[in-house]
Amino acid sequence: MKRLRQKTNPLTQFGIVPVGFGTLADILGDYKSPQNKIASLEKEGSLVRLKKGVYLVSGDIHGQIFSRELVANHLYGPSYVSLESALAHYGLIPERVHVVRSVTAKRGKKIATLLGDFEYITVPGDYYAIGIRQQIIGKQYAWLMASPEKAICDMIVTTRGLRLQSPKAVRVWLEEDMRIDPDALSAFDTEIIGQCAACGKKKIELTHLYKLLKK
Repeated sequence: MKRLRQKTNPLTQFGIVPVGFGTLADILGDYKSPQNKIASLEKEGSLVRLKKGVYLVSGDIHGQIFSRELVANHLYGPSYVSLESALAHYGLIPERVHVVRSVTAKRGKKIATLLGDFEYITVPGDYYAIGIRQQIIGKQYAWLMASPEKAICDMIVTTRGLRLQSPKAVRVWLEEDMRIDPDALSAFDTEIIGQCAACGKKKIELTHLYKLLKK
């Protein structure tokens, strides 16, 4: 089957944004069976299935590079990229992160795709909305990610068994366990950390973090 030329292909309008089955069926409504056409496009490689009912348009059609962070926002939401994924994005930790980890106020979830694995960790709803940033890709696309301060708070809040009983213990954890450069912490917005602590989840640990960075 020959592919439509890029300039006439209706799939180009979606670019790197994941698209649902219903939307695809609408733009392919002129076909006798849009469902069969979608299956055909997937078979030929024009569409990549991320999960049931959600697809990406092939890079051969739109000529752009995929963003796993953008995909993470669309695969399961509301959610924002955080934890090690956000810290690596900001260059705060040295490790390369293979699983895109996000935070959600909904039930936790793990999703395996052809683009890689995605994990979603649950936090309380009132805590969720604090410290979220919008990241822009080429002035066309936007995805949500935790601020550096919120990503650290998310690590503390979601790591089971983590008990930090003093500002000194927090510093040791940040420098030795997380391997974060102490100089990078000086630019942190302590107001975000204070807001997170006020929500009550791991309040003791977050208060010690606030005190450490407030000095």
